[in-house]
Amino acid sequence: MSRTQQLFERLQTLQRASADIEASAVVSIDGLPIASALPEDIEEERVSAMSAAMLSLGERIASELGRGRLEQVFIKGEQGFVVLMSIGEEAVLTVLAREQSKLGLLFLEMRRAAEDLSRLL
Repeated sequence: MSRTQQLFERLQTLQRASADIEASAVVSIDGLPIASALPEDIEEERVSAMSAAMLSLGERIASELGRGRLEQVFIKGEQGFVVLMSIGEEAVLTVLAREQSKLGLLFLEMRRAAEDLSRLL
């Protein structure tokens, strides 16, 4: 099984672990898609570029304000959440979750997935 297929399988496992997760992707810090489990109506390239930009901005804010190394970026909208979590130094895990998500469980599943994904990268 190729590395891309293994990454995709891990994203699908993440989505099966929580019914609140609607979509997920692994993107490089440069904004390039690595693997994704996104609905057809969401552009992989657009998600990748925005994820990298948000991660970069989050890292800068955390550093400038003395908050230490960035762990995650959390965005709440009227229709749900976007959560970004670093995967090592080279990638980010992006998850789209439903509005009623139990955030503690979401963060736990994402952390587990990020650990597995870092080994695959």
